Amino acid sequence: MKVNQATLDFIQQHRTDDVRKLALQGAKHTEVDMTYALEQIAGWQKARTKLPSWAARDGIIYPPHLSMEQCSSEATAIYKAQIAGKGQRFVDLTAGFGVDAAFIANGFQQAIIIEQQEKLCAITSGNYRQLGLDQVEVLCGNGVEYLHTMEHADLIFIDPARRDEHGGRTYGIADCTPNVLELREELLAKADRVMIKLSPMLDWRKAVEDLKTVNEVHIVSVDNECKELLLVLSVEAKPLQVFCVNDGQIFTFVPASTQRISLPALPLSFQFLYVPNASIMKAGCFEELAERFQVAPLDRNSHLFVSDREVQDFPGRCFVIEKMTSMNKRELKEALKGIRQANIAVRNFPLSVAELRKRLKLQDGGDTYIFATTVADKGHQLLICHK
Repeated sequence: MKVNQATLDFIQQHRTDDVRKLALQGAKHTEVDMTYALEQIAGWQKARTKLPSWAARDGIIYPPHLSMEQCSSEATAIYKAQIAGKGQRFVDLTAGFGVDAAFIANGFQQAIIIEQQEKLCAITSGNYRQLGLDQVEVLCGNGVEYLHTMEHADLIFIDPARRDEHGGRTYGIADCTPNVLELREELLAKADRVMIKLSPMLDWRKAVEDLKTVNEVHIVSVDNECKELLLVLSVEAKPLQVFCVNDGQIFTFVPASTQRISLPALPLSFQFLYVPNASIMKAGCFEELAERFQVAPLDRNSHLFVSDREVQDFPGRCFVIEKMTSMNKRELKEALKGIRQANIAVRNFPLSVAELRKRLKLQDGGDTYIFATTVADKGHQLLICHK
């Protein structure tokens, strides 16, 4: 679309201003396309944290708010590109704003991306020119229809929409659009590998069971928040591997392993506490984690681990345990002496954080961390720690 110079100048001059306040100034700037300007300012402000390399470039056009919210972050797109590797031909059947495709396409000589919304297609085409992605062709149309007639590709990427016809969120594979369960055979007939992006709320074990030919599961977290579940399918039969990814740290395990897992016994005394990251928690690979790093679970359902020595490269947070106390009033008073504020977390414990904070009469924050949990043979305990 053509944008007048007054609108472009307004965007440049006010790109760091509060969009809500700018929206009230429309009457003062009659020469400015205020709807477009506010959309671009809000998009750029979002991109500064979500897509920093794009925000640093001039000429990038941002889509409406919903598309900016739904698009991948740069961190997760870079990780997808690493999984995708290099090849001759790549096809994205559900491109959206085209962030994933832009990063993946760098490894391929030719890329085709399909998007149904004409506005997004136009925006994406223009952005790809700015990014120098000359090998990418943007087609406006239905990805499933394109799948029926497409040439063979090295990789197909598909991100099914997770909203129903009424706008409500859906999480099951069969409830998303398109339904990749119905397309599985055709997808594998048209590509060597298929990468499917799904909601992190989905049960990955059920997804693997439903899709049958999954080679890789990638559970991707950013800043310890689970963001994406990626499944990689291939016509080539391989043992299933699960990758738990958090800010570049990766823990890999093979869930189909028949090897018996030997869990470390809870030591009589322990000084270090380990809290698994969000991807580990989502994967539920607690036994594999305990065996790999030789840390002992405090209890079967607590999902906290301890050792009498410091473990390097543990995929999560590590704390030094200063004290451990039961909920006995006299023990608590002694253990909490001098502590006025603390960060509190509960795992496998009968009280909520709010209830426990009220009982302990502690303010939030500070350098002290209290983990309320259940310890095997000791019952409900508080572990008072520092990072």
